[in-house]
Amino acid sequence: MSVTTVTASGTAAVDSLEAAFDVMTPIDLSLVFTGWGPLPAITHVEEQSGPWDHVGVHRRPQFADGGSAMERMTHYLRPGYFAYEVTGFTNALRLVVERARGEWTFIPDLDGGVAVRWSYHFTAKPGRGALVRLLIGPMWKRYMRKGLAASIREAEQVAGLGTSSAD
Repeated sequence: MSVTTVTASGTAAVDSLEAAFDVMTPIDLSLVFTGWGPLPAITHVEEQSGPWDHVGVHRRPQFADGGSAMERMTHYLRPGYFAYEVTGFTNALRLVVERARGEWTFIPDLDGGVAVRWSYHFTAKPGRGALVRLLIGPMWKRYMRKGLAASIREAEQVAGLGTSSAD
């Protein structure tokens, strides 16, 4: 199977890894995924099995196009890293994506603040690798940049601190 990786990174002007991690990990997905081009917003989450702070917890994000997916936390290493797997897409992504893996990494930035890296690894359905790599990947990168910037703003707002940068 073909895997396409898309990454966005930025710096949160917060005082500690915990300040970034503790806001961004359980963040309201409707703040992050507001839609971009043909990629729908997440409107809300259903079936959340508990706080988004441990391995095994799961939830079902609901998309503005009526679709959904199942998301399950696979790694939780506070305050530096968490990862999750997304499966069971019911919208148009179901035609090309078998599953996706999201990973967030938080490290001290040498100039202050916290460097945040968000990677998404799409596993394409058989014969769909080129479509994911050439179409979904570039669109998702824009979607991610917008979402990461929103996540950083939220962490800074909660911390009551300055401005951020995101690529």
